[in-house]
Amino acid sequence: MASTSVDWSALREDFPILREQAHGHPLIYFDSAATSQKPRAVIDALRNFYEHENANVHRGLHMLSSRATEAYEKARQRVADYIGAASAEEIVFTRGTTESINLVAQAWGGKFIREGDVILLTVMEHHSNLVPWQLLAERTGAQLRFLPVRDDGTLELEQLSSLLTPEVKLFAFTHISNSLGTINPVAELCEKAHAVGALTLIDAAQSAGHLPIDVRELGCDFLAFSGHKMCGPTGIGVLYGRAEILDSIPPWHGGGEMIVSVALEKSAFKKAPHRFEAGTPNIAGAIGLAAAIDYIEQIGRPAIFEHDSQLARYAAQRLTELPGTRVFGPKEERGALAGFVMDAAHPHDLTTFADQYGLAMRGGHHCNQPLMRRFGVSGTTRASFYFYNTTEEIDRMIEILHAAVRFFS
Repeated sequence: MASTSVDWSALREDFPILREQAHGHPLIYFDSAATSQKPRAVIDALRNFYEHENANVHRGLHMLSSRATEAYEKARQRVADYIGAASAEEIVFTRGTTESINLVAQAWGGKFIREGDVILLTVMEHHSNLVPWQLLAERTGAQLRFLPVRDDGTLELEQLSSLLTPEVKLFAFTHISNSLGTINPVAELCEKAHAVGALTLIDAAQSAGHLPIDVRELGCDFLAFSGHKMCGPTGIGVLYGRAEILDSIPPWHGGGEMIVSVALEKSAFKKAPHRFEAGTPNIAGAIGLAAAIDYIEQIGRPAIFEHDSQLARYAAQRLTELPGTRVFGPKEERGALAGFVMDAAHPHDLTTFADQYGLAMRGGHHCNQPLMRRFGVSGTTRASFYFYNTTEEIDRMIEILHAAVRFFS
């Protein structure tokens, strides 16, 4: 089923946590859309930094500081290469996707958005790509518009011509839905937005570790993602922004490192990206993210995407065998997850039951409350996959869910 050029079973040995037992059963980890597991290479990179390079960056003249600075800035360049950015200066390190989007909303939006301007979103957005724009609209008097979602989980693209008017200053949208698995045509969305003079922001939290991304080919102005969903550490994220746009945005946080000079009355600030990285950054997190990128690139993102999407399609097909089960999202191409509801049990009860058999899934609204209301449910059960998962694990999931039907009936 999966690509024959990669030994997926052998890769599982790189992840120590997959040898864990859960309630006396082998762990089946189907929650990678929430956070991925970490390979030994990333764990070792973190340990190596703390054992041999730990120091603060940029201002120190001693050996350890120089080594830490070199590793940190090499990580920035590694991220730039990974997403096809023109320069490492277009890469801002943040705490994660949420902070990256908030940075744009507050710093860029605070300068450029005015009363009567429009921000276009989609109904499938994660709260992290909705709430920051709501807050901006409340402060500025801007309006929010929403591109609807069809019953099959795809966007109503025919509505774009009426929604994308000259008043739209930004179109922010997800690459892959974290609840539906929908893969949106992001290059097309960027092109249509630019045709009316709007900037674009892509939420790549669910795509950055699963498929190839080239920001210049996509034509986006901003792109945000997190390290922890792509084998990297928690607490490290990325905001990509085109250089000329980043340099037009005022600082977001103030403090050390982001300044050129400080007087009692006013300060002068560095150019991007450092003007957006006040204080001591997550040095180890950036180094760990670079190690995760190296690990992913050794496998190859095209192979990862093929493997993950096949797992998701297989899971979606097998879930239809369960009585009273409704699977959400596209039937054909989908990201590495399957969201569903079962008549037999609430998602919280279902995931609690599954956990007793070693199966880790997530139940709830997945920070997608408007989308859940669109489909008439309070939440779903979500099984999400990565390249360390197998079809045999999906078969075991189906066995456990059959047992759940019997138990709750």
